[in-house]
Amino acid sequence: MTASPWQALALELDRWSASGRQIGLWLRDDDAVAPSPALDRLSELAERFAAPTLLAVIPLLAEPELATALRGMPLLRPCQHGAIHRNHTPAGGKKSEFGAEREAGLVDADIAQGRRRLHDLLGGDVLPIFVPPWNRIAPSHAARLGTLGFSGLSCFRTYRLGPGGGPRLLNTHIDVMNWHGGRIGRHAADALGELVTLLADRRMAETGNIEIGLLLHHRDHDETAWSFLSDLLQAAAHPAIRLVDPASFVRLPGSDRQCDPGPR
Repeated sequence: MTASPWQALALELDRWSASGRQIGLWLRDDDAVAPSPALDRLSELAERFAAPTLLAVIPLLAEPELATALRGMPLLRPCQHGAIHRNHTPAGGKKSEFGAEREAGLVDADIAQGRRRLHDLLGGDVLPIFVPPWNRIAPSHAARLGTLGFSGLSCFRTYRLGPGGGPRLLNTHIDVMNWHGGRIGRHAADALGELVTLLADRRMAETGNIEIGLLLHHRDHDETAWSFLSDLLQAAAHPAIRLVDPASFVRLPGSDRQCDPGPR
């Protein structure tokens, strides 16, 4: 009899446990701009499962009320999500706010403006992690993020830094949304099949512990997405999984110490 998708995940996690290894699971949620019932729901899930979540905030669209809301959401860790989430790619190309066609000075000015706005709004709660809209930033621009105050860059799956390097790369790997199917949540069987394959491949190809990032978009979640997220966090009670605080990934600018992962 074929195992169900959840059984297949449990079996793969058992294999990780048998090898004495662990998977660090962490969460990133994009496009935050304002308080909403969906943001409340995200915070409630984070609290219920003790799952600190990197919250990518669009700085030039963020509303002042967001700062008030986040003071009561201690497990949502804000960071910078681009500047204004505006596509600058010529027609026909993949959307990007910071593509190679843009001049370095303009890109740096946009990012710096966004950083100032976010720090004015949220102060020292902002983690020095940069999340580019659509998970795209030209490697030539990414190489300068360190000089702009960032010690982490979070994109998706196969993104790689170029010859110029850049801050620590913190890619996410599994998206809970089906964007091409109508901006709907992915069915559990689809997302779990991808996750189990990824875990099996990395278990056989690598040694030691690994980290896996789950990509969320609270503003677009339907009940399918929320249900999958809740069920996956419940499955994360398996001893092969440890939930990772994104704050532990980065160090404060100008400091040798890591960001304090405690509640704000």
